[in-house]
Order: sequence, then C-alpha cells, then structure tokens
Amino acid sequence: MPTDPVLLDNLTLEQSSIVANNAMNRGRGLSGVNSYTRELGFDPYEVLAQRLRADPTAQVTWIDVCCGSGRALLEAEARFDQEFPTADLTIIGIDLVDFFLGTPRTPRLHLLTTSATTWTPPRKADLVTCVHGLHYIGDKLALIQAMTNWLAPTGLFAADFDPAEIHRLDGTPATGAVVETLRAAGLTYDHRHRVYGHGRPRFTATYVGADPTAGPGYTGQPSVVSYYDW
Repeated sequence: MPTDPVLLDNLTLEQSSIVANNAMNRGRGLSGVNSYTRELGFDPYEVLAQRLRADPTAQVTWIDVCCGSGRALLEAEARFDQEFPTADLTIIGIDLVDFFLGTPRTPRLHLLTTSATTWTPPRKADLVTCVHGLHYIGDKLALIQAMTNWLAPTGLFAADFDPAEIHRLDGTPATGAVVETLRAAGLTYDHRHRVYGHGRPRFTATYVGADPTAGPGYTGQPSVVSYYDW
C-alpha cells in the first residue's frame, strides 16, 4: 500500500532541491517562441505600453513572481527605456534564487531575491504575472489571493496554474472546487492551464503542507502538490 506523503511547511519546502534551484525559467524572454508572450497569451510590454500611450503621466507597475533569470524583465526594461524614457514605471521581479541574467540598468527595474509568500509590494500593480512558478509554491491558494490583492482596481493578473496540484487531506485532487472559486471571482481558467483576469478569489480551505516528491506535473518538470483541509 502507498504511504502517506510527508508534508513540508513553507520554510522547509523553500530549502528543498525541487524549489530552491537555478534551473527554472532561465531562458524565457519577453517575446518569441520561448517567451512570456507565448505562455501568458499576451505581450506584457504591450499591456503596460497601451496604458502609457493613453496617459503618459500614469504611474505603471508590473510585478513578476518567480521571475527566474529575469531575462524577460531586462528586455522589457530596455524597450520601455527606448519608448517611454521619462514614464513613471516600476518593474519588480521576485525569485527565491539569486541567479539573474544581469543587473538592472535603470532604477525602474528591481530584481529581488526573496520569498513571494512573505513579500508585500510598495504600491498597487497594473500587472501581476507568475510564469510556471506556482508549481513550486507550497500554499498556492494563499499566493494567488495575495497576488490578486496586489492589483490596482483595473489591474490584470495572469499565471500558469494547475489546480490538479491542489489536494484534499485524503489525497484526492480538489480541482473542481478550485476552478469554481476562481471563476466565481471573475477569473478565467482555460485549457492551457492559465488563470487570468481582474478578480480577487477567496479560498476557504486551510493549508496543511506540501509534497515535493509527487513527481512531474503537466509540464513534465517536477512540481509540488499542496494539501488543504476543505
């Protein structure tokens, strides 16, 4: 008979080799074949650029969680510097591992080595993204709630997410309950495992712990299964 998984708390999980590694999201750029634009279904630069074109005096912020090497953000910084050199723009990239491809060229870009589960933003964001990062988070539902709460009233949230990685205490996936909560809050969950929109979901489940030994997720890479008491 299979044994029950050993569930880790967030601190222990973040120190595990599955989560604290330098192999995630290292080559993904802003646009092209292997890019944020392909994964998210839209160009993050254009979303923010449209706001600045409509109102050059607007204060615009993009927060990217689990940014990996930060390549996409470094590319965005360069594009914004060319088109909007004087705009009030802030780009923040957060990753658990300090393995950034380069250093920011301007004060607009901040690459932070910290845990997204305990971090709070300096101001509300127009765009919050998480490209293939939630697979490695313990309390995924709490982070989704937090990230959507970082949004400005018209801000957009977009992330790769597999609700099958959310399990009940008996080991069964809570996919239906998770998707129902997302959609009830006004978020869209599609067949490409993307959740996006302007809603702010509230999950009633209590986080118990995470199993980093569950094996690969739908991407084929190792992922973390999170357990909740519903």
